[in-house]
Amino acid sequence: MKLTIEQSSQLSRLLADPSRLRLLLLLEVQPLSIAELTEVTGLAQSRVSTHLARLKRVNLVQDQRTGSAALYALSADDGDATGLWRLLRQQLDDPQARLDRERAEMVVRARKTGQTWAESVAGRMELHYSPGRTWEATARALIGLLTLGDVLDIASGDGVLAELLASHARTVTCLDISAKVLGAARRRLAVERNVFFCRADMAVPAFADHSFDQVFLMHALTFARSPRNVLIASARLLRPGGQLIVATLNAHPHRAARESFDHVNLGTSPETLQKWLAAAGLDVALCRVTSRDPRPPYFEVVTALARRS
Repeated sequence: MKLTIEQSSQLSRLLADPSRLRLLLLLEVQPLSIAELTEVTGLAQSRVSTHLARLKRVNLVQDQRTGSAALYALSADDGDATGLWRLLRQQLDDPQARLDRERAEMVVRARKTGQTWAESVAGRMELHYSPGRTWEATARALIGLLTLGDVLDIASGDGVLAELLASHARTVTCLDISAKVLGAARRRLAVERNVFFCRADMAVPAFADHSFDQVFLMHALTFARSPRNVLIASARLLRPGGQLIVATLNAHPHRAARESFDHVNLGTSPETLQKWLAAAGLDVALCRVTSRDPRPPYFEVVTALARRS
């Protein structure tokens, strides 16, 4: 994103208005009409219209016709204004914005009177809460289908994944470089008799070759100075037929995220990850972008599944 001083000044002034920021935060969740935005924010309709017109001129928002109404939403445009908004959005977390979103949910429900809940959120169901319908509940249900052998969870953190896998595996070993984090994992998993703990660097895990049936690298590679070396070391630990499961951020330009979350690299593209897995002697069954965050800066997750022949 290259801007002149004048362009930068104009965009900065555009995004310096609290009301416009409120509108952008609302429209990133779901399309809303001017009347609905007026009801949610309490702003005068004329002000909402003026703000939307200015945001539309720089391609930050777009309108779409639904029957007789025009609904506004964030634009898919990837221009200068969008780039600046994404940078700013990473730092925004405001109680007023959360209250606005709750009001918007009520407004949209009122708009859709007469429809079932499922009909009212069709196409965006994953963004909405309903009792008991969480990603954790879904994961626990699906993990019941698994039968695992000796599992290594690299960069295991405080044991969330190990807790899910323990009752479906012969053994689970949690590996992490942080003694404090492993201490939290020990407390979480104190009742599990088949879970073990190892403090080590993921690039040089202290295990014999061919020690595990499954190795998980769940969002570990962004903390690796040499992701390629971590993959090579992980492949070495697999028994014949063993599987390596990887989830990591796709390559991205957002350096602020690296600083905020202690990442040491800016993600790995599917093409690069597949090349490294093959070079480690593994057969790659899957390697692609499998999800995209619904909010700016729209991080993507690459999932890979590879097997030792």
